[in-house]
Amino acid sequence: MSLHPQPIGPVPEETARVAHAVFPHGHTYLRLRDELGPIYEDAVFAGLFPTRGQPAEAPWRLALVTVLQFAEGLTDRQAADAVRSRIDWKYALGLELSDAGFDHTVLSEFRARLVTGQAVDLLLELLLRRAEALGLLRARGRQRTDSTHVLAAVRVLNRLERAGETLRAALNSLAVLAPDWLQGIAPPAWYERYGHRVEHATLPHSEAERRQQAALIGADGQHLLHAIDHAVEQPWLQQVPAVQVLRQVWAEQYVTEAGGLRWREVKEIPTPAEMISSPYDPEARYSSKRSVDWVGYKVHLTETCDPDRPHLIVNVETTPAAVADEVMVPVVHAALARAGRLPAEHLVDAGYTDAPVLLESRRAYGVTLIGPVSEDPSWQARSGDGFTKADFSVDWERQVVTCPAGKHSISWLPHTYPKNGMTWEARFARKDCTPCPLRSRCTRAKLEPRIVGLQTRDHFEALQAARRWQRTDEFRQRYAARAGVEATHAQAVRRSGLRRTRYIGLAKTHVQHVATAAAVNVLRLAAWCAGTPFATTRCSHFSALQPAAR
Repeated sequence: MSLHPQPIGPVPEETARVAHAVFPHGHTYLRLRDELGPIYEDAVFAGLFPTRGQPAEAPWRLALVTVLQFAEGLTDRQAADAVRSRIDWKYALGLELSDAGFDHTVLSEFRARLVTGQAVDLLLELLLRRAEALGLLRARGRQRTDSTHVLAAVRVLNRLERAGETLRAALNSLAVLAPDWLQGIAPPAWYERYGHRVEHATLPHSEAERRQQAALIGADGQHLLHAIDHAVEQPWLQQVPAVQVLRQVWAEQYVTEAGGLRWREVKEIPTPAEMISSPYDPEARYSSKRSVDWVGYKVHLTETCDPDRPHLIVNVETTPAAVADEVMVPVVHAALARAGRLPAEHLVDAGYTDAPVLLESRRAYGVTLIGPVSEDPSWQARSGDGFTKADFSVDWERQVVTCPAGKHSISWLPHTYPKNGMTWEARFARKDCTPCPLRSRCTRAKLEPRIVGLQTRDHFEALQAARRWQRTDEFRQRYAARAGVEATHAQAVRRSGLRRTRYIGLAKTHVQHVATAAAVNVLRLAAWCAGTPFATTRCSHFSALQPAAR
């Protein structure tokens, strides 16, 4: 396929006449073309195509079809049919009524080009630039970020299923790439053992029998890997992705002892977040959040939330499920800084906030991060009348801590266990702590005095200030707008199928997430241009009676 960028002409006259006759009161996609224009241009995607060969479909149309496809949750085949049959799509795409469209496989090829050319984010970026040109994005406004879980397009496998399916996937891959070699080394029993899908229902149920089955699968996998390592005439077999996955899964699930393999005990295996969960999507990971357990990915959506502008998604980050939210704030801010869209205020939930992140956001990017930080987890804080760190006065210059009873610490030393986030520990004297009438509210140690662990000064003071502020009405009022991002997740899930990825792998899943964000923005921009007001919070019929009853 080759590309020679062409200028984008107006909507064909007959297409416009019929479309306006069919939709006399307007339509989302008609309004999209009239108010925003074509959005995409061929020249932007020119680097993804060669200059020689059969002419390609106009990439600006393929980009817009991809966005419209996710705006309606359509498959590739359904989207291609919509291009052929729907007048509203033909209007948005600037096509003649008689245009027969294209084969649905063109869409998957276009997505592959986006991934290979690292141009996925253009689907969202070009739309946002158009919104900026229309004055619909405010510089240094207010934004909010939240994540939601995304299920991988694979089965959830237990350990034994995972081992069997990993070996079966490797055998199937080798059967395509090196059938004669595999036929020469595969024992007859393998065809019965791995010819069909490995499922829990067909596996042994007793623990002893399952261990025997695990040992048998492990020996078979080791035999295959040994044969691959000694295939000197076909060294490329070691580079087959399914073989590399097999090798990694065997390292996770088995341990070599006395020249053989032993099925690892549960306490010996890596954490679930580190292990491959399925051989068919090695990048998907297991995670849990509150009551939800899943295998797959996580998507972080950042959107504007200024009351006098449309709420548009301005950044999308896709990660494996096990990546913690708190490490994503610098990533999001760096992406927004590159695009010139940093906010003045950034609303996030408690998963994103801690003292270092609060400080780094302000110092590096000039962003005020607004979100609840974790409360003091100590027993003193939980008891209600105990003395927490906030009750101690810290003189950082003199390196002295004063307790609520007025006693001063006698030492200030580096913390013994820096991994818990503490940098210093201040120790009080036994002669002061032991006879103190307030001791029961301060420490539960039988003999030792109170020891106060401290972070660095800036982290300690930022954390204490944040804890005080989040108890105020001002914080609650400013933070209330964060809840609106939940509606964005709901819209993306219901309209575009955000909850489950359509594709295999992190890169292709990110394509879905970016296209979904662009689709949500298209719908919101069209609604804004039509003058549709923001929806109010839903209220049940019973709740609506409350003001009248007063």
